[in-house]
Amino acid sequence: MPSFNNILMTLSLVAVVGTATARAEGEKIVEVQVQGNRRIESAAILNVLKIHAGDNLYNDKTDADIRSIYKLGYFQDVQALTEQTDKGTVLIYTVLEKPIVRTIKFEGNKELTTDKLKEALVFRQNAIFSTKDLTSSVAKIKKLYGDDGYYLADIQTHIDKSSPTDLSVTFKIVEGKKILIQDIRFDGNKAFSNRKLRGVMETKESWFMSWLTSAGTYKEEVLKNDALLISDFYLNNGFINVKVGEPLVKLNDAKTALEVSIGITEGDQYRIGEIGFKGELLGPAADLRKKLKSEPGNIFSRATLRTDIFTLTDLYGDKGYAFANVNPQTRPDSEKKSVDLTFDMEKGDLVTIERISIAGNPKTRDKVIRRELRVTENELFSATGMKRSKQNLMNLGFFEEANIATAKGSAGNKLNVNIDVKEKPTGTFSIGGGYSSLDGFIGQGSVQQANFLGLGLKANISASIGGKSQTYSVGVTDPHFLDTKWTLGGDLYRSERDYIDYSRRLTGGDIKAGYPINDFVGTFFMYKYEIKDINKPTVAYQTLHDRDTESYPVGTTTTSSILGSITHNNTDYRLDPTTGMINSVALEFAGLGGDNKFAKYTTDHTWFHPLYKKLIFSTKLSLGYIQEVGQPVPIDEKFYLGGIFSLRGFKARTVSPIKMQLSKDVNGNQFNEPVYLGGNTQFYGNTEFTFPLLQEVGVKGVVFFDYGNSFDYQSKIFDSLLMSYGGGIRWASPIGPLRLEYGFPLNPRSGIDRSSGRFEFSIGSLF
Repeated sequence: MPSFNNILMTLSLVAVVGTATARAEGEKIVEVQVQGNRRIESAAILNVLKIHAGDNLYNDKTDADIRSIYKLGYFQDVQALTEQTDKGTVLIYTVLEKPIVRTIKFEGNKELTTDKLKEALVFRQNAIFSTKDLTSSVAKIKKLYGDDGYYLADIQTHIDKSSPTDLSVTFKIVEGKKILIQDIRFDGNKAFSNRKLRGVMETKESWFMSWLTSAGTYKEEVLKNDALLISDFYLNNGFINVKVGEPLVKLNDAKTALEVSIGITEGDQYRIGEIGFKGELLGPAADLRKKLKSEPGNIFSRATLRTDIFTLTDLYGDKGYAFANVNPQTRPDSEKKSVDLTFDMEKGDLVTIERISIAGNPKTRDKVIRRELRVTENELFSATGMKRSKQNLMNLGFFEEANIATAKGSAGNKLNVNIDVKEKPTGTFSIGGGYSSLDGFIGQGSVQQANFLGLGLKANISASIGGKSQTYSVGVTDPHFLDTKWTLGGDLYRSERDYIDYSRRLTGGDIKAGYPINDFVGTFFMYKYEIKDINKPTVAYQTLHDRDTESYPVGTTTTSSILGSITHNNTDYRLDPTTGMINSVALEFAGLGGDNKFAKYTTDHTWFHPLYKKLIFSTKLSLGYIQEVGQPVPIDEKFYLGGIFSLRGFKARTVSPIKMQLSKDVNGNQFNEPVYLGGNTQFYGNTEFTFPLLQEVGVKGVVFFDYGNSFDYQSKIFDSLLMSYGGGIRWASPIGPLRLEYGFPLNPRSGIDRSSGRFEFSIGSLF
């Protein structure tokens, strides 16, 4: 339908140009003028005209000029007139400029801020007014309200003209009540329950925590994608002919909630039939067959098929065939309800890497990046090497992005590798605090540089001060000493901590080194020298010291020890693993000088496994043994369990051999006071199930079962295990990891443990 402006322009052409034709058709124009313009300069208008002074006046030229002026976009009306003067015929274009939006107001908005609404506008203040832009802005505002659940929001606009060219726009909003999705139903599903299919979707039904999780909010794009997710779910469960209809959304009769219905035609479920290979095979088909996850008789899965394609492509890519092509051919058999698979292999040419280029690293040295790469110039292409290179670069923590792409080389069988990184700040200065049930409140500060001098050096200065402990440290580490694979570093530190029976002041330093055997296995070595002072003993501990100063030391001693360990870690994400294992074995020997002598052996094993979606099962086993070397083991070096990091439900550092000692209170009354002696052997395990509670904000729930004990030489391992169970919440909060956990002892010790359990929490990144 033609707009009012177009109709007006056409009438102007007919009336005005027609008059000009009657009076001056073919006459010479002595001057061209522009009138009515206030903001737009005349020169800008004259510049688009085809008729100039000295030209003859013709109908088609005037018509073209009026259209050209309209196309500038600044005018709502244009007229062409001729005027006879003493000099001759003057052509005059009279324009009426479009109005300017001087003010924009919002009335009635409470749920959405004015700033957020302004961001949705197509036009801005002091911009030219457009009815089209106003209509688009109303639609965008309605969508904003709809995305927050206010689908009945009504937006009316009111325009006030303060002058022919100035106006104000007011959006009058009636938000209405928030309306969420109350019910999601499916029609035609037989193989899977409604609950199962809802679990596949990103859109969720409303619940009592919707105010925090936004569950129940309707978003058109998300719901359309949910239909694809449901279809993909069926395809991954053998329903190769499934059809999922477009979701239908409607208000319930009371207009208080939304109802969603999705139609499904499932079809039959198919299983995998025969699996074969053809084309250019690099080895026996049986060897390729072993690499696949697809098995004859299994339910056909499109996701598994995609995984197999990637596996075969990488297998060829790791042997230098960068352009290998795997074409899966599927042959459904409707009678057998099976799908035969044939992988048609095309290997292409062997490809070598010609040149590796690095960009985007003004600070980080090229060598820091190159030493993390698992592909090399003038060697065969490796698909796994490319993936590992990207992962290694991101694990450095130096870059926001690390993109690795290939480009054609000087020949068809050569590739160039282009690495484009985006550096991020690696130096940090932080002052903060935290709390742990062991140390109480802690104030902390640190200065760290993870990429010192652009060489990948790690340097730090940190301190923490709490009610029961103080720690200060400074250190530097080079992860590739002298451009080798060796890690070399050192630290100086001082700490003071109040334990149950005594306090300990520790001053020391260490030199540490490490060497990676591969990307999953690494070794670590450390020499440390410490001066420690055990002081402020309790009355009960002082009594034991008076009897046996060697076993229960008080005063200053020194420790000179060397430690070696080997660790295997193949978890998917080391900060928050969901799958994989961590295994470590360590040995520490003290006796290279110093007063204290002992040998300590520890081993830890943790396994992570996803059970269902984001329900993660993990189990940890830890075993430790400390051995005398010519003299008693220092009491502070022995094993103590209990607390949030070992046996929850038992007080920290109280799970160990105990000796009851007669003591006196301030009034002289005698009582039995326990002294925690520490164990020569420890064994404990943790079994946990973690699951998302509020996934949007990173809150997880955990239920656990702990078991273990710390033993002396006379005890038999595993004969007297303490056990506990409980649950808690974990949150990767902005101020550091938060753990809130409550443990209940299953077999509390009389006079020491509370049978009602113990609440413990830890918050903040503690040094």
